[in-house]
Amino acid sequence: MKVPVLFLYVKPSQKHKRSLKMAEAHQAVAFQFTVTPDGIDLRLSHEALKQIYLSGLHSWKKKFIRFKNGVITGVYPASPSSWLIVVVGVMSTMYAKIDPSLGIIAKINRTLDTTGYMSSQTKNIVSGILFGTGLWVALIITMRYSLKVLLSYHGWMFAEHGKMSRATRIWMCMVKIFSGRKPMLYSFQTSLPRLPVPAVKDTVNRYLESVRPLMKDEDFKRMTALAQDFAVNLGPRLQWYLKLKSWWATNYVSDWWEEYVYLRGRGPLMVNSNYYAMDLLYVIPTHLQAARAGNGIHAILLYRHKLDREEIKPILLLGSTVPLCSAQWERMFNTCRIPGEETDTIQHLRDSKHIVVFHKGRYFKVWLYHDGRLLKPREIEQQIQRILDDPSEPQAGEAKLAALTAGERVPWAKCRQAYFGRGKNKQSLDAVEKAAFFVTLDETEQGYREEDPDASMDSYAKSLLHGRCSDRWFDKSFTFIVFKNGKMGMNAEHSWADAPVVGHLWEYVMSTDCFQLGYAEDGHCKGDTNPNIPYPTRLQWDIPEECQDVIETSLNTANILASDVDFHSFPFHAFGKGLIKKCRTSPDAFVQLALQLAHYKDMGKFCLTYEASMTRLFREGRTETVRSCSSESCSFVLAMVDPTQTVKQKLRLFKIASEKHQHLYRLAMTGSGIDRHLFCLYVVSKYLAVDSPFLKEVLSEPWRLSTSQTPQQQVELFDLERNPEYVSSGGGFGPVADDGYGVSYILVGENLINFHISSKFSSPETDSHRFGKHLKQAMNDIMALFGFSSNSRKEFH
Repeated sequence: MKVPVLFLYVKPSQKHKRSLKMAEAHQAVAFQFTVTPDGIDLRLSHEALKQIYLSGLHSWKKKFIRFKNGVITGVYPASPSSWLIVVVGVMSTMYAKIDPSLGIIAKINRTLDTTGYMSSQTKNIVSGILFGTGLWVALIITMRYSLKVLLSYHGWMFAEHGKMSRATRIWMCMVKIFSGRKPMLYSFQTSLPRLPVPAVKDTVNRYLESVRPLMKDEDFKRMTALAQDFAVNLGPRLQWYLKLKSWWATNYVSDWWEEYVYLRGRGPLMVNSNYYAMDLLYVIPTHLQAARAGNGIHAILLYRHKLDREEIKPILLLGSTVPLCSAQWERMFNTCRIPGEETDTIQHLRDSKHIVVFHKGRYFKVWLYHDGRLLKPREIEQQIQRILDDPSEPQAGEAKLAALTAGERVPWAKCRQAYFGRGKNKQSLDAVEKAAFFVTLDETEQGYREEDPDASMDSYAKSLLHGRCSDRWFDKSFTFIVFKNGKMGMNAEHSWADAPVVGHLWEYVMSTDCFQLGYAEDGHCKGDTNPNIPYPTRLQWDIPEECQDVIETSLNTANILASDVDFHSFPFHAFGKGLIKKCRTSPDAFVQLALQLAHYKDMGKFCLTYEASMTRLFREGRTETVRSCSSESCSFVLAMVDPTQTVKQKLRLFKIASEKHQHLYRLAMTGSGIDRHLFCLYVVSKYLAVDSPFLKEVLSEPWRLSTSQTPQQQVELFDLERNPEYVSSGGGFGPVADDGYGVSYILVGENLINFHISSKFSSPETDSHRFGKHLKQAMNDIMALFGFSSNSRKEFH
């Protein structure tokens, strides 16, 4: 009699029993054995063993590539082959009876002589190789240190635009000489300088200068006294600890910024922290949801493939000379934020071979590889279509489960610990959290509609920002969203990286989707389906009623937050950066001054303004604040609303304000900002348990106008002269203050600027559409100062 010991089999759903006959062999486990009186009867599945072999081969290939890239990056700016050149050179001089080591080789030779195991010739060879290797390492260290010293110079940023001094040209040549050839993504990391700690008095003085136009005389006098007392007494003590950290840590800001600003936040991520990226503004290459998902997912995976191989080129400024830090790319994929009661953590895996897809309240696990290779776009489309065709209903509590990631963090953390720590719930949650990324097949149709541009773009923005509050997994590094009509977008978690990093991925995805992968005439992905690929697997849940109550509470919290968001997203067609540059001014400064003018007309007052700037000129740098509301910008705005001021006077004040803004931006980029330094001093004060009235007041000031420019980093991917309709919509974020505005903008090509404005309905002071009208008028009013009428703008277009 046979006694079954182990038999594992993946049971197909009732509907798919007939169609799965071809795939059953793939879904069976590699072996089955039974115990008989005659011994053990072992039966093998050759197809399953083949899949295991190919999967293992894929893993070993990735390990080898990581090892190879680690070696190449580790010796940069030299190369592994340069070791051979140095050693051969040393050996050649030795055989020519020339000692390049000044006696060091002879000392190595004498040391080896004590072993007694080597012949004279062997000792000479080994001595030469050891000295050559040491010389090679010394040269690498010297080149790397020299490059770090060179990259610590930032004088080029403060030079007048379009003019480059001879000293800067020489400096650029030196940087290129020491930068090596064909750098990989992380090649420059060890050569980037550390973020410097500004002097306390400098930061305090810059702070006082920034708040002067926002305070009454009495308030400013009181704040000046607080600031000066801090700069003389407590400030230097806190600064000592901060200096110590800057010498020890790679970056004195980034780890504390990630922990205290992001991970320790106990409020909802949705709206408050996460941000979104939109699809192309006008173009939908296919209206088939599964096909768009197939190409989009494949393009994302191609980017991940390049990232794993470090084939993505590092971002370089100043004519491909000055590198930016690439550290934020490390956690783009296979990453999830894990909730905790006091603080969250970031879970990152080196690899993940599946994604999780959400559709109509159900979760599906989709494998990304078959026969040891990445699934092709048509094969991914096939898998997505299988999900769309699946008629099964959500399990109890499953449909709204993702609302836990949209609500408060503490209930989610407690619920996760209580109900998702074992059994099928743990397995399914692991599948979500360990997926390469999360995909939502949205049931709505979104995107720009020419017959109703305002309502359509506002709906699109709100859908990407929060959706139905239970159909995006807000903890994942990013959720890829595909709508019913083929439009797509992305919702990204903020703690692991900033928007330009996600933007770099998104630019690649949109261009690869349209210009490289493309679609067949019937709208499907190119290529053939593959019936041998196993069906996506439904994730199984057993969610008790107590947990469902927590889900409902989180959903209510999220719905209240989402319904309060007032969004206005619109393309500004009147002119773009091309005409602004004709005015010989910075496009970013132009838009920022327009925002100041619009806000004054909207509110009748000035406010503390946040503009995000990057500090990635330094290792592990993230962001710094540019305080855009300055005395100079206020003087310009007041002149613009004063009918007695002449155009000449307004232009003069505009140029002064524009130059001031550019100077503030450059200071922020080069480590001389205000807010990150004060933030870190505040953290040190908390560690030391000392109270600072100055720091407490500074960090409690609300940012009622929070702004950010989305940069276009890969212009070469979109040839807008040939394809003028393939313009990006950019992305946006929720309001930072309850009674303020959040404004994101992207300068697309030469003739378009896309704006994304957010506020809250609950605030009687704000109205996103009203602010949008003021912003359009402000842009046109400033351009009119330069004598460009609407007709001349059309000619420029």
